[in-house]
Amino acid sequence: MSYEDILYEVRNGVAWIIINRPDKMNAFRGTTCDEIIKAMNRAGYDKSIGAIVLTGAGEKAFCTGGDQSAHDGNYDGRGTIGLPMEELHAAIRDVPKPVIARVQGYAIGGGNVLATICDLTICSEKAIFGQVGPKMGSVDPGYGTAFLARMVGEKKAREIWYMCRRYSGKEAEAMGLANLCVPHEQLDAEVQKWGEELCERSPTALAIAKRSFNMDTAHQAGIAGLGMYALKLYYDTDESREGVNALKEKRKPEFRKYAK
Repeated sequence: MSYEDILYEVRNGVAWIIINRPDKMNAFRGTTCDEIIKAMNRAGYDKSIGAIVLTGAGEKAFCTGGDQSAHDGNYDGRGTIGLPMEELHAAIRDVPKPVIARVQGYAIGGGNVLATICDLTICSEKAIFGQVGPKMGSVDPGYGTAFLARMVGEKKAREIWYMCRRYSGKEAEAMGLANLCVPHEQLDAEVQKWGEELCERSPTALAIAKRSFNMDTAHQAGIAGLGMYALKLYYDTDESREGVNALKEKRKPEFRKYAK
């Protein structure tokens, strides 16, 4: 199977799904999302695979969310907002195998949400986590907010979204956003080590455990589905467009003058 936006590799029973858009800081467009979904299901139901790694190509970024060059009131793919985000998030949660986020650089915006949703997150000391939605005229009204609060607590989750600050790999580890932060040069070996250890575990027991964990937050899929429709309406406003326009014009956005 060939891909345009991702790479798919198998390393000793561990499937690596690599977003291969380093020139775009591994931001995703419609094609990227569709290919990750297909690769997740390919690895998830391949009996020779024991664990899945999701990461980005190059040294700078894990993933920086939706590609703003493909966003003008709507993204370039299918789905409620022009990106099949509900399907992508569901694919990570629904595959019966642990998914490890390998974060070597920026995990920002929708990329931060992907790292949050993965079963495990291992990052390097060069990793940078954070949200930019309210600075860009966007938000993730589902797992990116509600599930994040389960992970780091309500106060911290609100800080992350409201303030749009950046957090180091060590800070992510301390708040529970990452399982482990390691020196950059040790990242690949540590991720592969965790993946190979998972390959030694009972696949059925892992699948049941994953389903059990997910059931506790399954209702958040409904929140996400409703929220994406609200987001679609929001993207069609001058207030939201101001974020993209300001980015293109390299200036600070003036959201408040468009708020109704």
